[in-house]
Amino acid sequence: MAIDEELDALAAYCADGRRRALEYGNRGPVRFVGERALHPEIVEAYWSAGFYVFEGLIDEDELDDLRAGFEDFRRRLPSHKGSDVDLDGNPAVGVGLQARTVQWGRALGDPLGGTAANHGRHPVKMHEPGLADGAPDEVVYVVLGTLQFCDAHLRLYGHPDLLGITAALNGDDFVPFNEAIFIKEPGVGPSVAWHRDGVTHWESPDWDQGSHGYNFMAQLYGCEPENGVWVLPGSHKKRHVDLAAMAAAAQSQRLPEAVPLVCAPGDVAIVNRQAIHGSFANTSSEPRVTLNLGFHRRSSVIGATGAGIHGMVGPLDTERVAKRSEMIGWAIAARSQHRPQETPFRYEPLAGQTFSWNTEARDQIRDYNLLDLSI
Repeated sequence: MAIDEELDALAAYCADGRRRALEYGNRGPVRFVGERALHPEIVEAYWSAGFYVFEGLIDEDELDDLRAGFEDFRRRLPSHKGSDVDLDGNPAVGVGLQARTVQWGRALGDPLGGTAANHGRHPVKMHEPGLADGAPDEVVYVVLGTLQFCDAHLRLYGHPDLLGITAALNGDDFVPFNEAIFIKEPGVGPSVAWHRDGVTHWESPDWDQGSHGYNFMAQLYGCEPENGVWVLPGSHKKRHVDLAAMAAAAQSQRLPEAVPLVCAPGDVAIVNRQAIHGSFANTSSEPRVTLNLGFHRRSSVIGATGAGIHGMVGPLDTERVAKRSEMIGWAIAARSQHRPQETPFRYEPLAGQTFSWNTEARDQIRDYNLLDLSI
């Protein structure tokens, strides 16, 4: 298919996807019942589809704080690929750290599709549109371990509603996964090829629809089909799928049953990591900035071996899990300091421990994502 025909086909696909997303019914404000249980209608909708959009979860004050924090963070990124300094000549985000942080990709490219990266989880190469004159060759499209770089993101991590949802779905003893910021600049943002997250539990005898956890995706500027994530409903319930065969049957990368996340600024989507999901190169005129926050059930993690995609390969024993879970304590402390009028979330595994957000604490979380609980 010629390039102009491909873009025309994508435009029609996006228009139909937006209609279906708004009709799907798995969206609305967060609702708790009883002792902080998530409303059963939300629980049912999430487990049925594998995703849900919590509308307006982030209030306007926090949204302003997150945007300001992100813009400061973005200015501290490397001035260009390979640079150790930011736009102001100061040491850039990620310099001197051991863990993976700043990830670059070819503008409007597909850095993962059809490669062996990430255990070969991205078998289908996405369409790579042509670039406009003057566009950069390489752009930052994701940064990992962002709680150590962006205080606003750290404070969001301690949001009582997000942690409350997590406790309701994963149990009071839930544990972290990892955190990231995805940046899809208009006209240059790369695609993320269709994939499913998780590599360790697919053959486990106790595998189920929640074995590999989920990600929250907080939207700073909203997202549309052209620049946002698409999800294949119900695919989180399948132990085995053949993405290459699905794309071949569709005769394109536009999987016909996929549904896009359509979000306003301040909405937070939750997406099951076992669900097939991906995004197209951002040929639109609008940016998408997504703050990811991932969580697991403790029972899925303890005794597993880290997959090495995000954190270190190795046993996920109680000591490593306890150390990585301290980030929740630091986040709650940072948030309480910033929003003292808000009732903080009580994270049961850290009950009795005291956390104070200060310079010493900031030093302690350096390279924290080496311990990411990647399964």
